[in-house]
Amino acid sequence: MTRADLLSGIVFLVLGVAVAWMSWEMPRLEVRRIHPATVPGLVPGILGLALAFCGTLLAVRSVRASRDREGWHAFGAIFVSPETGRAGVTLALALIYALGLVGRMPFWAATMLFVFAFIMVFERWLSAPEHPLWRTALAAAVQAVIVGATVSLVFQHGFLVRLP
Repeated sequence: MTRADLLSGIVFLVLGVAVAWMSWEMPRLEVRRIHPATVPGLVPGILGLALAFCGTLLAVRSVRASRDREGWHAFGAIFVSPETGRAGVTLALALIYALGLVGRMPFWAATMLFVFAFIMVFERWLSAPEHPLWRTALAAAVQAVIVGATVSLVFQHGFLVRLP
């Protein structure tokens, strides 16, 4: 685990620095007399710096703990575990949602499809005891409609964000 922590810490450090840098490069909107505390990149910049700090702490801790631990063989075993497969499926579904569905169809429909697919995959095919298909499909459909409608309404009417 210490090797995985080292790798994760480095990834989080690089990601945090990249987010902080990109948020610094965002327009500050001085010409519109926007107050400095409300610039668009403020919160992402703070989160990026926090992520970089936590990644640094994780990497340093793993280096200190790795002096008397197992080698790279145990580290490689992490990437063939069932948990890694589930994380990969989650990443794939999220990328399909963000890059494939959003923007090509109404946001509420994309969100409903994503929630339905996510529940079906994890409750039916990737769960230890497979749940009955009809029950899983019914629960996934109900939750997909609720989540899709709620998220769309909250963003459009609560946050006043126009959705694709």
